[in-house]
This record gives sequence, structure tokens and C-alpha cells, in this order.
Amino acid sequence: MKKIILTLVFASAITTLSAQTETVKSTENNFNKWSIEVAGGVNKPQQPMTPGYFTSTPSAFVADLGVRYMFNNKFGLKADVGYNSFQAKKESIDFETNYYRANLQAVANLGRILNFETWTKSIGLLSHTGFGYAQLRNEDNDIQDKMGNFITGVTGQIKLSNRLALTGDFTTIVNFSQGTAFDGASLTPEARGFQGILFNGTVGLTVYLGKNEKHADWVIDNENEIEELRQKITDIENKMLDTDKDGVADYLDEEANTPAGAMVDTKGKSVDKNNNNVPDETEAYILKNYAGNTGDGSIIYNNDLIKSLINGGYVAVYFDYNKSTPTNVSTEGTDFILTYLRNNPSASVDIIGHADELGRSEYNDKLSAARANNVKNTLVKANIDASRLNVVGAGEDNSVDKNSDAARKLVRRVTFIVK
Repeated sequence: MKKIILTLVFASAITTLSAQTETVKSTENNFNKWSIEVAGGVNKPQQPMTPGYFTSTPSAFVADLGVRYMFNNKFGLKADVGYNSFQAKKESIDFETNYYRANLQAVANLGRILNFETWTKSIGLLSHTGFGYAQLRNEDNDIQDKMGNFITGVTGQIKLSNRLALTGDFTTIVNFSQGTAFDGASLTPEARGFQGILFNGTVGLTVYLGKNEKHADWVIDNENEIEELRQKITDIENKMLDTDKDGVADYLDEEANTPAGAMVDTKGKSVDKNNNNVPDETEAYILKNYAGNTGDGSIIYNNDLIKSLINGGYVAVYFDYNKSTPTNVSTEGTDFILTYLRNNPSASVDIIGHADELGRSEYNDKLSAARANNVKNTLVKANIDASRLNVVGAGEDNSVDKNSDAARKLVRRVTFIVK
């Protein structure tokens, strides 16, 4: 048992110290490095013990206080002091001794080394290994035995906040040059080598110090790069959305308001084979419901029905958020009105601008008027007399859900009333 423990102690020490000489994957140096550790618990002195003397398993009590500094998110050092009380069990010969120690230890953050972050963000694991100085005192026997020690252990962590962690630790201490049994009742000059073995189990708290948000214990390598990659994936997913359900992803769609199921080209624009600026499906609907055939191949449009179509809001020009210039894909609305006014020289039209509910109402009143004026100017440039065009700034349209981005797109528009 003794040889196994000593082998583990030395192996752990060599592994921890050599690991610190390896190249560590860099992390941004914007984390806290200092922490204070306090803990208390139970112990069990294994050997040497005088025959007839023994403690409970486990036995109270242990107190530890340490200060730790992390070089990076994987390796650090800590200095700590500890106190153990050894007292007789009822069946034992009565005794009471005290054990004091001070140690310097190397610390390895196994949680980061083993990539715990792949399955948890709040559970960690530290290992610690080092050496130090200790004293065993028994006031009744006037004993003060001085010795060196090797110490190694593991500390489980549960992150409570960025400033606090709950810990549970199991530590093995191997004393060398120990000349007195842990009970203080006998001398062991033949055991001046690595004979003293002591186990401690504690529960405690780690308090993280510093001005940064996180401590090195919880900093993940390349965390920013991972977040950036996640954001890029999210952006790609958003680009692949098809808001108007026309089969063309939004980032390729030049006509964002195409009705679901409408025939579109590879750019998401409504198919217009005769290039009259009226989508073929809209034109077919108008011909079916609002026009008649003369029999000689010409078509007579029912102006009253087309007028009701326009006045019902089926012809509109759309705008992006906070813009007074129409979207590139909504010019067919203006073209439709232009065609109607040219075919009906005596008609006039109210050009009614609308805005969504975002922003101040006073600003939205001006924005709605600016949108209507923009459409008016386009018609004037197309040789429609300005006297036939009446601009109306209708302000905010509150007929849709203010919190829905898709719904707000539908009310950022200009509609028409033909007279």
C-alpha cells in the first residue's frame, strides 16, 4: 500500500510539473487568476499508530486555507496551510494530537485539460501536488515532531457563480522523517523514512478575485472563435430562410413579398413573360375576373372592377424599414397605376403612404408622406400630370402585430384610391 501511494505521488508530481513546460493553447488573457480557498472536513491517520491507539473512521476535524494563482486556464500554483486534529475513539486509549502543515503545490485544471466544457459548464476538476513542512504536537507528552511531507489530491468543483465555487477534495499526505506516531504515544525512530500516511476529505468554497468576468478555472480555449463560428452558422441559417415561401432563400430573393406558391424565377421575382411589369399570375387573375374578350382577339378591361381592385389595396408599393425609396422588387405596383392612369386620362388618384409602428408617431407621419411623395414623383417623371396625383400621409398602420417583423413589412407601403 505504501509503495503504491508513493508511486502515485511522484507520478502525479512529475506529470503536473512537466505538463507546465508544454506548449499550452493560447487563450485571451482577460480572466481572473487569483483565488482564495477555505475548506473543512475529516481525516484518517493511516500509519504509524501505537498499538491500542486509533481514531474514528473518519475522524474530525480538518481545516485548510489556501491562496491559488493560475498562469493560464490549465496550470497554476497554490500555497496553503492546514490543521488536523487527531482524537481517540471510545475504544482507544485516550489521546489528542494536532498536526500543522504548510505546502506549496502545483495545480492542474483537469476540467479544461479533459474538455469538460463539451458536456458541462458548471462542473470542474482540479489536481494538486506538492511538498511542504509539517509539525505533530502532543501537549500531554510534550512532543513536537518536525517533518517534511508530500501532498497530492483531487478537488471537484461546482460553479455557483463567476465569483464562487463549491468544492469537495480528497487528499493524501505522505510524511518523511516522521519520528512520532500520530497518537504521540510512541517514538518511531525506525520509521524516519516515508512512513507517515494521512488521508483528508474536505468540503469548502473557492472565492475568485479580480476585475474580469471569469476566472481561469472556467475559461475555455478559443471560446470567442467558437462563439463566432456559432454566429456564422446562425447567419447562414437565417439567410436560408424563405419568408415569402416562394422556394427562393431570402438572401437570393429580389422580391421578398411574393405570394406563397407564386411562379418565380431563380431570383425570386414573379414571372412576367410579356414584360408588361405585371406578374403573369396577377395578370391572369385580372383577365379572368376583371376583363372580357371581344371575340376579335382584343381584350376590354372592366375599369370598374380594376378600380375596385386598386382601391381594395391589392396594388401597393413596399418599402424597407425607415426608407422612403421603394424596394427594387415592388415597382410593379407603380407600373400598374401608371398603366391605369394612361388608359384613363380623366382619372385621378390618392397616393396614400403608410409606416409601421416602430419609432415616434411624428416621425412616422413624415416618413409615410415621404413615401407617397416618392411614388408621386415617379409618376410625374412618367408624364402623369401632378394635378391628377394627391399625396396623403396616413402615418402609422396599427392593423398588424407590432412585434412581428414579417407583419411590419406588409404595412410599410403606399396604396392607392382611384377617383
